Amino acid sequence: MADTPGPAEPSLEEQIAAYQREFQGLDPQVERVVSALSRLNRRMNVAYGRQTAELGISNAEWEVLKALVLAGEPYRLGPGDLARRLGLTPAAMTHRIDRMVAEGLVTRERDESNRVRVIVGITEEGRAKWLEGLRMATVFEEELLQDLSGDERTQLGAMLTRLLRRVEEAQPDAGGRLTDLD
Repeated sequence: MADTPGPAEPSLEEQIAAYQREFQGLDPQVERVVSALSRLNRRMNVAYGRQTAELGISNAEWEVLKALVLAGEPYRLGPGDLARRLGLTPAAMTHRIDRMVAEGLVTRERDESNRVRVIVGITEEGRAKWLEGLRMATVFEEELLQDLSGDERTQLGAMLTRLLRRVEEAQPDAGGRLTDLD
């Protein structure tokens, strides 16, 4: 028997109408913005996941590669620094690094200045996968924003940055994950 898809997600209008029916104090404008952002985030994560899968890596591995690239040359960080940047526990980070070393995406070496400390670095293969993923994401993101003018993109970016700052100020500890995802 073939799997039949479940009911389609309600439209934003249907969702807001149901929320208003159940909670009369709801501001429909606020709910439209928040629900649209939530749906957009979810769908973008699925799209990025498909792209990283094409590269033979997971979103979690992409995040490690990104953190190493963002650290700048020589693209090396300690496992603790990586864990903090990604909002993971040290154990989860170790597990992720183990996988990525085995896949040839990163290296793990002793720090010459402190033999107790370990340093994780990106390999040529890891950097190549990160660059290809970035290229794929750029194409997707350009298509996503194609209907917005340059001014609209600037305005949207400024508005979303303001919202992000507000959340970061109200929830300074919310940059990481609630639980480890691998």
